[in-house]
Amino acid sequence: MELNRRTLIAGAAAAGVTAALSGTAHASGGGRGPMKSLFGRLADGTRIHSWSLENGGTRLKVLSYGGIVQSLEIPDRRGRYTNVSLGFDTIEDYVSSSPYFGALIGRYGNRIGKGRFTLDGKAYQLSVNDGENSLHGGSQGFDKVVWDIEPFTKGSDVGLYLYYTSVDGEMGYPGTLRTKVTYTLTRTGDWRVDYEATTDKATVVNLTSHVYWNLAGEASGTIYDHELSIAASRYTPVDSGLIPTGELAKVAGTPFDFRRTKTVGEDIRVAHQQLLYGKGIDHNWVLDKGITSRPEWVATLRDPSSGRTLKIATTEPGLQFYSGNFLDGSLVGSGGTVYRQGDALCLETQHFPDSPNQPSFPSTVLRPGQTYRTTTVHSFGA
Repeated sequence: MELNRRTLIAGAAAAGVTAALSGTAHASGGGRGPMKSLFGRLADGTRIHSWSLENGGTRLKVLSYGGIVQSLEIPDRRGRYTNVSLGFDTIEDYVSSSPYFGALIGRYGNRIGKGRFTLDGKAYQLSVNDGENSLHGGSQGFDKVVWDIEPFTKGSDVGLYLYYTSVDGEMGYPGTLRTKVTYTLTRTGDWRVDYEATTDKATVVNLTSHVYWNLAGEASGTIYDHELSIAASRYTPVDSGLIPTGELAKVAGTPFDFRRTKTVGEDIRVAHQQLLYGKGIDHNWVLDKGITSRPEWVATLRDPSSGRTLKIATTEPGLQFYSGNFLDGSLVGSGGTVYRQGDALCLETQHFPDSPNQPSFPSTVLRPGQTYRTTTVHSFGA
């Protein structure tokens, strides 16, 4: 188990960890139990490890820093593997310049206006790191902490338990939040993410994953020819700071209508004020299904050149679709190529942005005695 000075959660049984470290933990059905290796060190000497696992035709590498998906490889229609997520080769790049590549996001995914909210009559000021707003948990969100990791093999599934405890007041949030995230590769190659959290004081929580997808392969060019459908009839328009106005607007007749499958680039350069605000798409879709107790299918992404597909199912009510608008050519990725605008997209399952300040949005409040639970499943094909 990897030790994190700030974590209060204890680890796994020693025998299970030993098996994983020795590479002897294997799942049936072609799976390979999680294997650990040193990825690098932080400036203070903290070791950052990479965990590699494979099952059902999917290969996944996860870092203890930020819970980052460093690579995710799937085959195309001819069985040829490639990494379909953007990332870096060194820990130094992740620390110095990553725009949340592959990271776990918390305490609050997306934006909170002016970094402020009021809960039970008390005002809270959060870390502000996106103009005047708080983005993805603040300047030291869950994407920039070291997670404790336990490997597991259960029947034909393999995976990782990731633990982090955020102390009361961290980044301005109330309550000590104990978080557990489970990454599972199933025997069919699905990547399932289960989020859990508890608190000792009323707080707000909105956890998500920030993988940048390009199904043609990392460093292969733009995703504008990818075909996308989203099961949502409404979205949340934003102001110039990308904070929701509170309206649940219809997608019909706008560039945000993905109820029928269309290419990502079909309407992305339409002269629409919302696209001008986001320099492309950076908006939350209000999923037709709402909050559900079990994951339901909400989006399908397909790359016609390789045949690769990604289907997303979730229990969450929202989906943030970000079209990689702020990739500006200043970052060199793991494939040795410069990342530019539109070279990947994110599909972040979540509650809505700025919900703590929007009474009409689904609540993100978590209270003592409650357990925050959400699930998202990524299914791949070709």
